[in-house]
Amino acid sequence: MHYSIKGDNFPVVVCEMTEGESLITEAGAMGWMSDNFKMDTNMKGGLMGGISRMFSGESIFLNTYTCSHGVGSIAFPSSFPGKLIARELSADESIICQKGAFLAGSNTLSLEVHFRKKLSTGFFGGEGFILQKVTGPGIVFLEFDGYIEEILLAPGEKLKVDTGNVAMFEPSVNFDIEMIKGVKNMLFGGEGLFLTTLTGPGKVYVQSMPIQNLAGRLSHYMYTGSEK
Repeated sequence: MHYSIKGDNFPVVVCEMTEGESLITEAGAMGWMSDNFKMDTNMKGGLMGGISRMFSGESIFLNTYTCSHGVGSIAFPSSFPGKLIARELSADESIICQKGAFLAGSNTLSLEVHFRKKLSTGFFGGEGFILQKVTGPGIVFLEFDGYIEEILLAPGEKLKVDTGNVAMFEPSVNFDIEMIKGVKNMLFGGEGLFLTTLTGPGKVYVQSMPIQNLAGRLSHYMYTGSEK
């Protein structure tokens, strides 16, 4: 399979596949495809696998697209402004990402729910107790909000991130939260009560415009506009 990611703020991944090659996708993710693809809707991993995906922000059912003959082309556009990232995972290699990040990938991938161990992290870490864990082998296409910055943390190196701006990180990175110091900072700093802390070693990916922040800004203008 060959692929290319096109577009700027509204990206799309276009995959060129040969006979017998397959991709799994989130329901409704396909944008367009050539006539030589067969679609099969299934509950990959059985009932428990479907329920696990539901809790991690995906649909219970997945679609499998298989090229039936010749060479075919299939495209998966991002569902919101942001960036698409392709990540090739080796056998048993995993990546942990925000809920709903999975767009498409090899049918050899395993999609699981990832629970945060600490109660405090679940309540105040920005995305609740649940994240999404993708395990190889295979290639995975992930969609994130706004611009993505990739940061490599050394062992023991700590990065403080505003709630919701964590897009993805490697399993070797420790995810936790800490309370903002100073009552004045808590009340008037605009950053809430807590910050997420990511401690190396490993790569982390942070996003510039979490979709919930964008929705909050838009709802403010829609609400004020309706009062006029």
